[in-house]
Amino acid sequence: MVQIHSPRPTSFPCPLMSETVRMFVRVNGSVQGVGFRWYALRCAQHNGVAGWVRNMPDGSVEMEVEGDPAAVNAFIEDVRIGPATADVSEVNFHRIPVKGETSFEVKR
Repeated sequence: MVQIHSPRPTSFPCPLMSETVRMFVRVNGSVQGVGFRWYALRCAQHNGVAGWVRNMPDGSVEMEVEGDPAAVNAFIEDVRIGPATADVSEVNFHRIPVKGETSFEVKR
């Protein structure tokens, strides 16, 4: 009988499955003065992600968000919809370096 031993254990999770990602997100449209930042805070809490959100002088809202890739993607989909009082016309995002944040902040 031949026995084959795996060079590494198969019971450990794949490191990519627990990877943390961070995204920069900019939302355009009618997104200021409509509670969008507070909506983003609720979405962050719901999805278990960290980061921040702030209004920009050009009328957009920008944010950085980090966490599990699936949670970050779910957050981006939530902000793509926005609160009922907003009219989101465009959402742009790209990956940035992870900072290790553990909470989500609404910036002024």
